[in-house]
Amino acid sequence: MFAIHVLDFAYRSKSTFPEHFTDSENAPVAAPQNNPPRPGEPAPWFETRSPINPRFHFDTVAGRLIVLTFFGSAGNPKTAAVLKEFGKLGPMFDDLRVSFFGVSVDPNDESANRIQERIPGVHLFWDFDRKVSRLYGVAPEDGFEYTPKTFVLDERLRVVSIVPFTDPPENHVEAVRLILKQLPMPQPPSEAAIPAPVLVVPRIFEPDLCNTLIAYFEKNGGQDSGFMREVGGRTVATYDYGHKRRRDQEIVDKALRDTCMHRIHDRLVPEIRKAFQFEASRIERYIVACYDAESGGHFRPHRDNSTKGTAHRRFAVTLNLNTGQYEGGQLRFPEFGNQLYSAPAGGAMVFSCSLLHEATPVRKGRRFAFLPFLYDEAAAQARMENLKYVAGATAMT
Repeated sequence: MFAIHVLDFAYRSKSTFPEHFTDSENAPVAAPQNNPPRPGEPAPWFETRSPINPRFHFDTVAGRLIVLTFFGSAGNPKTAAVLKEFGKLGPMFDDLRVSFFGVSVDPNDESANRIQERIPGVHLFWDFDRKVSRLYGVAPEDGFEYTPKTFVLDERLRVVSIVPFTDPPENHVEAVRLILKQLPMPQPPSEAAIPAPVLVVPRIFEPDLCNTLIAYFEKNGGQDSGFMREVGGRTVATYDYGHKRRRDQEIVDKALRDTCMHRIHDRLVPEIRKAFQFEASRIERYIVACYDAESGGHFRPHRDNSTKGTAHRRFAVTLNLNTGQYEGGQLRFPEFGNQLYSAPAGGAMVFSCSLLHEATPVRKGRRFAFLPFLYDEAAAQARMENLKYVAGATAMT
């Protein structure tokens, strides 16, 4: 019986710390080496030849679910059987919701016409120099080994799951089909309401990490959370339950902090770079926050960078840990209407710290979230210069 790991985000560090991405207290350090993509990370873009396009740009297929199968050679009986099984899913591949892209490294597949495209839905790439296969880690830099596998990608071309070829072939295809079945399908075009400029990115933290962070809060209990105000030219911590009611637990466990840092760097920062053309290189604070309905958990409309001590903050991240286990607690951006925003458990909402926003009251249960701020090297310098205005030199909001 085959196993399906749709959200198998078991973490393997690429380096001690990512390039130019670190705690606000530490200096940036060396870059990780390039590695094949893992679940939760962006799939590498590439340009290669297809039967109908000598320079096919893979990034142009975003907006639908992608099945990217590195099959190697259609002359291999096992591979041929897998491709035949994929062919039975014909109607699923329609180029509107789902597309199939097969990658061949065997020139005989083209010259002998062993396999053909079926438009719409089924496409091929000729990767005879193995550049794309090496990019995805299915072929080594040296040697002729090949490890056939399928990458399931979401509409943003992020890796959802990686499925190795298995015996019998139908197990591989069934595993891919079940993964697709669990993913939300792209919807037909429709006119959009005017949204706030908020980036919502699912699958940043895996369920086990979400549960670990909640357990960390439960073990340590947290403490009342204040907010920063400008008083007499200085940034000071203030407590006002009418304005904000929340408990925060700082994460002091280094291994847990590093895990959170790497998830943000590897999975979220590339999406911020793509959406906002901003290179986040610093992360401020590691806290698990809890809004509890019993204590009236909420945070009235506020901005996250309105004092000298917080002016360096560029983007706020709200990463929900237990969506669906409470009522209320969505974000609202009053300058852009009364729409309510939320992310699935493990998903992040990213927005400019200049935006007025509110954490609406939790009506039932408890809402847990991981709440860092991101900024860059220029902002880091500004932060150092402004520390003289911060009472106690510790900012919170």
